[in-house]
Amino acid sequence: MNFYDAHNHFQDDRFAGRQKELLAACEKVGVKKMVVNGACESDWPQVLALARENKIVLPSFGYHPWYLHERTPDWKTSLEKFLDEIPSAVGEIGLDRWKPDLSYEGQEEVFLAQLQIAAERNLPVSIHCLQAWGRLLELLQTNPRPARGLVLHSYGGPVEMIPALAKLGAYFSFPGYFLNERKLKQRETFKSVPAERLLIETDAPDQHLPPEKIMFSLGGADGKALNHPANLISVYSGLAEFLGEKTESLAARVEENFLRVFGG
Repeated sequence: MNFYDAHNHFQDDRFAGRQKELLAACEKVGVKKMVVNGACESDWPQVLALARENKIVLPSFGYHPWYLHERTPDWKTSLEKFLDEIPSAVGEIGLDRWKPDLSYEGQEEVFLAQLQIAAERNLPVSIHCLQAWGRLLELLQTNPRPARGLVLHSYGGPVEMIPALAKLGAYFSFPGYFLNERKLKQRETFKSVPAERLLIETDAPDQHLPPEKIMFSLGGADGKALNHPANLISVYSGLAEFLGEKTESLAARVEENFLRVFGG
């Protein structure tokens, strides 16, 4: 079986330079590609370096709403330069009305600027959304979108919005965190995701699986547990069990979906 991680942050400093070791574990269990998402100008060079050094890494460059206060006047020019460097995606971008003390001012402007870049270049785009699903739908309906599709990272929206979002080219990405019992409602939502629009992710080093489903333990320098990216295989098996199908069949259709939106 081949496994594809639609969203992680493998450049994160919490991995403390252990990426080579972690990638070896990922490749050993069958991870073929991982989309590594940049979140701000300061980590885009790290994402680029990982992609140049490792064929498993598909780089994605974008400004996450949590870090918009860090952007420089030339951020958009810089973003386009990184996209010119290597085959890549756009993301993680998005809207966030959930994070305490995070200003919403400027979020839509930056989101739409990046969405337009993705549309003009026809690059897949990875979207973060928290407590702004209605507004996100409005913006996607009224602005250019990449023809190849867009990925709703760790989809947490209502089940009722799935048809409208799918019509706009959305793919819905499932994280291992949703296998926790307290996320049963969101897990149920994925039963309504069209088969051809399902993706799977780790969001490593975040979004931990339930303890009993963790196959690869990893501690950070501060002693706190991290989500090992090789746990991707546990996300696949956990979701397959929940959906009542074999991991092999789920892996086959997720592979088709991943390659359709992100390419080989």
